[in-house]
Amino acid sequence: MKGVLVFDMDGVLVEVGDSYRETIIRTIEHFTGRRVTREFIQEIKNQGGFNDDFVLSHKVCRDFGVDPGYQQVVDYFQGIFLGKNHDGLILRERWMPSNGLLDRLAGRWRLAIFTGRTRAEARLTLDRFVPQMVFDPIIGNQEVENPKPAPDGLLKIRAECPGAPAFYLGDTVDDARSARAAGVPFIGVGSDKTLLDLFARENAQAVIANINELERVLP
Repeated sequence: MKGVLVFDMDGVLVEVGDSYRETIIRTIEHFTGRRVTREFIQEIKNQGGFNDDFVLSHKVCRDFGVDPGYQQVVDYFQGIFLGKNHDGLILRERWMPSNGLLDRLAGRWRLAIFTGRTRAEARLTLDRFVPQMVFDPIIGNQEVENPKPAPDGLLKIRAECPGAPAFYLGDTVDDARSARAAGVPFIGVGSDKTLLDLFARENAQAVIANINELERVLP
């Protein structure tokens, strides 16, 4: 029986500094007139509970004394990220796995995704970079009742693969907490010292700087 490798997308499979992170910055600036840094965003994510970028953007606006309403934040955010015809900042994303890595992994493991994106948005990016690669299942935020750090997505994947060993790769403390709650060994991805300390506190089985180091820490 193959084991299951479950990937978070943003920061693991896809570099999103110029897409999601820039969209957060522009959204906050639009409503508040204040331009925050990527380091500021990371500090908030390190607190936990802000895996959803809509929620994070709305929180910062309110912290800055402006409450445009959650749905207005979502609509403006998506207008920047997706654009009018999927021509927004989503096109700035960069695929992180090196050539051949996922093919080698797929020979030994079933590959799955548990992401805070919608499944449709995940497919847009996957179809652009690796249309031939099979990830099954793909669990997005519309497939779970409770978002990360709740373990719902990982539990659904484990239910589809009963008895199979599993690992979850993620780049936030919410990913680590979701894995711990689901009883799935966690592999942290990142190099920020604060984040590495958080991974250690959440009992990460291993930590790698990026996905291309994954094979050296797998059994």
